[in-house]
Order: sequence, then structure tokens, then C-alpha cells
Amino acid sequence: MDIDHLLSAREILRSSIEKSRTIANALDANASKLKETSRNLARMQAAITNTARKSECAVQIDRAMGPASAVSKILDLVYELEDSLCADVAVSDLSVYVTNIKRLQETLKLLTDNCRLVILWLEDVVQFLQNNAASDDEWYLVQVVSKVVKIMEQLQRKGGLFCREGGDALSNAFDNLESHYMHLLTEASFPLQRDIQEMQDIVEVLAANSRLENCESIYAENRIENFRLTFQALDLDYLNIKLSETDSVETVDSYIDEWGKHMEFAVRHLLRQEYNLCSEVYRKFGSDVSMNCFAKIAGECGFMHILDFGSRVCRCKKEAIKLLSLLRVFSTLDKLRLEFNELFDGKFCTKIRNRTRDLVKKVVNGACEIFWQLLVQVELQRASKPPEYGNIPVLVSFVTEYCNQLLEEENSSILIRVLEIHQVWNRVKLEDGRDLFSNEIRSIFRAVEINLVTWAGMYNDTNALPHFFMMNNHWYLWSSIRGTHLEELMGDTRLSAYKESTEYYAAWYMRESWEKLLVLLREDDVILYPNGRAIDRNLVKKRIVLFCEEFDDLCRKQSKWILSDKVLRWKTCQLIVESTIAPYKRYLERYMPTSLLEYSAERLENMIGSLFKPNVGNYGGSKCSDLIGINNAAVSRFSSTPAAA
Repeated sequence: MDIDHLLSAREILRSSIEKSRTIANALDANASKLKETSRNLARMQAAITNTARKSECAVQIDRAMGPASAVSKILDLVYELEDSLCADVAVSDLSVYVTNIKRLQETLKLLTDNCRLVILWLEDVVQFLQNNAASDDEWYLVQVVSKVVKIMEQLQRKGGLFCREGGDALSNAFDNLESHYMHLLTEASFPLQRDIQEMQDIVEVLAANSRLENCESIYAENRIENFRLTFQALDLDYLNIKLSETDSVETVDSYIDEWGKHMEFAVRHLLRQEYNLCSEVYRKFGSDVSMNCFAKIAGECGFMHILDFGSRVCRCKKEAIKLLSLLRVFSTLDKLRLEFNELFDGKFCTKIRNRTRDLVKKVVNGACEIFWQLLVQVELQRASKPPEYGNIPVLVSFVTEYCNQLLEEENSSILIRVLEIHQVWNRVKLEDGRDLFSNEIRSIFRAVEINLVTWAGMYNDTNALPHFFMMNNHWYLWSSIRGTHLEELMGDTRLSAYKESTEYYAAWYMRESWEKLLVLLREDDVILYPNGRAIDRNLVKKRIVLFCEEFDDLCRKQSKWILSDKVLRWKTCQLIVESTIAPYKRYLERYMPTSLLEYSAERLENMIGSLFKPNVGNYGGSKCSDLIGINNAAVSRFSSTPAAA
């Protein structure tokens, strides 16, 4: 049993060994084939790997081809747009020109973006090739692609530079726009609405490319030049007159009204137009830009020179007539007050605003200083000597005409406003300006009346001349005030008092001079016998001769006395004739034949008719302008004392 088992196991083992030998022989036969197959698989793997690598590179290159082709087309468009911008803007359609500038800028940006994309893809290709290049051809391809990358980088920088700085083409285009902008500004003194629209378009483009300051400079320079040319046509030579504190305002007084017209024209027309034009052209950039530009124009166009003329008037020496000039200057400034506040508002016009306020301050302070010193100056004249021949003192005629001028509506309304402004500035108790003004004028005339009384008392002739002087001056006051603004101010009662005073002093004048002659025409002892008719001719003749001698002496004494008013002169002569010549004529008719006398009544009457006539040049005309003209010479203390001069 055991042996059978062993035999069976031996057979199975022998069979297994045989099979193993058979398999071993088969394996030995196929070993060489497997080695060849292994070698073939390695070659196949290398081929597959190389093919895959080439395929990946091709994909990278294909990806860069689209943007690279777009770059080429964009470059063609850039060159085309650059050529279109070489044309002159003046002969081109501005809207098309501006559109081409914007298209070129957009195209350059597109060029930059596409170059950036191409560069990214090509840089990947270069990196791949550098890592995997195995042949000379592949290394040559690395060099070609690297060169393309550098070209793209240059194009990218060019596009970026053009976008930032404009480049030659854009820079020239912007220069062309600036030239056309200048042309629009100089083509006409004031651009048309069509031109304004073009200027707005140009400014918008240039501002978007950092050239707004250039626009403002070009605009300001051209508008300033236009402003100056307009001023040259106005004949403003008087603005160059030099004035100091010793010069009289009469030097330029005739130019003040002309200055007012020029100032009004400059502000309401020229500067207003410039203000509106600045606001319109720079509307899209805010008020700061337009106001900055307008401030440059207003500050450099010559307007400040006009403004300074008012300051030079204020600099003149202080004198009464300067007040009228200052009121005219203030009137001009006050009429333009609203325009000044509107045009010169904001931080950019601070200089002009300060200069204007300084001028107003000088005018107001100067006018008030002179006005409040008028009364003081009249009182100071009280110590001066009266006129030698009883005529009207220049002070009296000057003050009368001067106050009448101040009371004219165009002057009084301004002066009242000036007085009220001065009160506010100095924070004093506010009073109605009209009351201040009226009361001061009344006080001045009260001072004039006191001066007349004082001067009358200074005459050495204690009889006729003081009365003659008072008669003359009260008549002058009555006749000069009647029917004027002074009459409205002072009232009928005051005016009637002047006329009554004239009659009162006329009566005293006659009593103290001509009527004294009548005592020489006495009739006592002329009849030789009581109840007789015989006349003592010798006595009559003696008395007549004495009368005529005294008459002649009075005429000689009063021959230089002056009554400038023709009506008063005629009335006075008639009064003398009636009070003296008429009694003389009756005396002659009664006691002495005219043929026996040297002095007939007609001759004496002719002598009286030649009295009281002013010598030419001894008395200034009654017009205020004439009186102002002789102010410095005849009323030197009134015009040149420190307080009012």
C-alpha cells in the first residue's frame, strides 16, 4: 500500500519535471524575441514622447498667432490714423479731427493690450523650447521666437508711451489743436457761438491729455491782447498823468467823467463778456478753472491801470474842489458795485477785489474829511482882511456856488450815502445822512454871515463902506440863493431876511454918505429980504460949489467900490439919483440958472452912472467853475490848509 503510493508520487514528479523542461526550453526560445520587443517599445515610447512635445509647442504657438495677427492689423490702423492727423485743423472738419485723435488713442491702447497677450504666449513657447530643445532646428526656433517677443515688447512700450505722452503723432495733433484754438480766439474780438462750441471741444480733448494749463495760458494771453487793443482805441493817455500830494485835482478833473465812462465800458461790456466767455468755454471744468482764467485776464489786461487812476485822484492834495471830484469817482464805483461783486467773487480775484475796496475806502474817507473841514476852513477865513473896495469876497461867492453844487441831486445823494457809509465804518452813532448834510450846509452859511459881520467891522471907514459891503454881500446871497437848491434848504424866511438886510444896509449906506450932501443945499439966508424975492446968488453959488466939491469927493472916494451885480448897481445908482440929484435939480431950478454952473444935474447923474463898475480881472466870474479855477490863488488858506487841503 505504501509502495503504491510512492510509485504514484514518483510518476507525478517525473511528469512535472518534464513539463518544466518543456517550458524552460520554450522560454529560452522566446527570450531574444522579448528583448527585441522591449527595445522596440522603448523606441516607440521616445517617438510618442517627442511627438507629444511637438504638439504642445504647436498649441502654444497657435494660441499666440491670433493676437499677433491682430497686432499687425492694429498697426496698419495706427499708421492710417497718424496720416489723417497730419492735415491742418483749420481746413479739416474739427469733429472728424477730434474723433480721429480719440480713435488713435483707443487703437494704441488696444495695441498695448494685444502685445501684452502675445508676449505672454510666446514667452511660454520660449520657455518650453529652452527646456526641451534637442536639435539645432529647435534651438534656432528658440532664437526666432525670442526675437518676436522683443519686437512685441517694443510695440507694447510704444503703445503705452503714446497713450501716456502722446508720441510724435499725437503731440503734433495736440499742437495743431492748440494752434486752431489760438486762431479761434484771435479771429474776432468776440467769438461766435459756433467758435465757442469748437473751443469747448478742443479744451475737452486737450484737458484729457494733461494740456488744460496750456489752454488756459493760450486763452488768457490772447484775450488779454484783445482787451489791450480795445483799450488802445479808447485814447487812454490821461491814465499816464503822474500825480502827487502837491498836485491839484484840477490837473485831471476834466478827465474824471471820461474815466467814469471808460470804467463803465470796461466792466459792463469788456469784462462782462470775458467773464461770460470764460464760463462758457470752461463750463465742463468747474468755476475754479474759469474764474482762474478770468482773474488772469482782468489782472493783466490793463483794467488795473484804469482802477489806479481813481487812486491817483485820491492822492491829490486836499482842497475843497477835490470833494466834487471824489463824489464823481464814488458815483462811478457805486454804479458798478453789483457788477464788481459778481465778476470779482471768489479766491482768484482777491487782488482786484482788495484794490477796489481800498479805492472805495480812500474815496469815502477823503470825501468825508474834506466835507467836515469846510466849516472849519470858513471860520479860519474870518481873520483875513475884507475886500478893499467892498466887493464880494471870493470865499462868499465860492461857498455859495460850491454849496449849490453839493446840493444838486447827483452830488447830494452821493454825499449823503458817503456820510452814512463813513458812519458805519467808524461805528459812530448813526444819524440820517440827509440831516447831517443839511445841518452842515446851514452851519457853513451861518459861519459866512458871521464872517461878513466881522469883516465889515475891520474897515477903517466907520461910516459908509461897512454898510456898502454888507448891502453888497446880502444882495449877493439873496440873488444867488433865490431859485436854487439853497433856497429849498434854507427856506423863504432866511431868503427874505437877506433881502431885508440888503435894504437895511442900503438905507444906512445912503444915510452915511450921499444923503449927508443934502445939508449943503440949505435954503436959509438965500432970500435977501424978508418976504422978498431977491436971491443971494453968491451964497447960493457958494453952497452949490461946496455941494459939488463934496459930491466930487464922494465920487472919487467911491469910484473903486464895486457892485458886480448889474441890478444892484442900477438900483443903487437910482437911489443916489433920487436922494441926491433930484433935490439938487430942484435947488437949481429955484435958486440958480443952470447956464451959470459948471456942474449940471445931468453931469452929476452921469458921474453917478459910472460908479461901482468892476474892473475886468478884479472879480472872478460868478460861475462855480470859474471860482474853482481861481481857488488856489484867491482862497489859498481855504484850499491849502492841512485840514481841508
